[in-house]
Amino acid sequence: MLLQDRTAIVYGAGGPIGGAAARAFAREGARVVLAGRTRAALDPVAAAIAAVGGTAEVAEVDALDEAAVDALADGVAARHGRLDVSFNAIGVGDVQQPLLEISAEDFVQPVATAVRTQFLTTRAAVRHMIPQRFGVILMFGGGGPQTQPGLGGLKIALDAMEGVRRQWACEAGPYGVRVVTMVTGGVPESIPDGYGPKEEIAASITGATLLGRVATLADVGDVAAFVASDRARTMTSATVNISCGAIVDH
Repeated sequence: MLLQDRTAIVYGAGGPIGGAAARAFAREGARVVLAGRTRAALDPVAAAIAAVGGTAEVAEVDALDEAAVDALADGVAARHGRLDVSFNAIGVGDVQQPLLEISAEDFVQPVATAVRTQFLTTRAAVRHMIPQRFGVILMFGGGGPQTQPGLGGLKIALDAMEGVRRQWACEAGPYGVRVVTMVTGGVPESIPDGYGPKEEIAASITGATLLGRVATLADVGDVAAFVASDRARTMTSATVNISCGAIVDH
């Protein structure tokens, strides 16, 4: 197993992306802490992991709450003796409108959310990873050179996240801590039912790829588990592009 005896926290584990990563981590042998604001969304993920023999705990935590994030990481490290992986997949609550129409508040909000939550969850984990000289920070939804009209502050938020990733990789790297962002052009499976023209959105995501197909939730989990494992030990301050060619690397 790629993550045997490792301990991982997954923020946003009640969502489709976080849940996929959590299930993959557990399948590969990790003890997984499922963190999110709504326990009702976390319990089914924990049950699915337990049903196949995995180990999962549930923690109701707002990933924007500094004290709560610190307390969660401290508690996990104390209970398990280590904290090896921190994966933040929370949504940034973006409002997608043309820049000439969007309010300043709606434009700035996803940028502030992305930067704050990625900073807080990374700092809380790195404090425990430094003494053990090992750890992996995973972020989800980074940027790229392309954009499109009408995204409001979303693309700026994703680009800002990449800046957070580069800075943490620089400062935590000497202690053996790796920091990587997973980049995707969209995962249609993660689009909730009833969200706009779902089929049209999925077709648009697929049409933008070079491979004529898109990443599935299973792909997200598989790649996350690989990046979190020692098989990816040479990867840091980097993006892992699972967009099937929709996003062209720098």
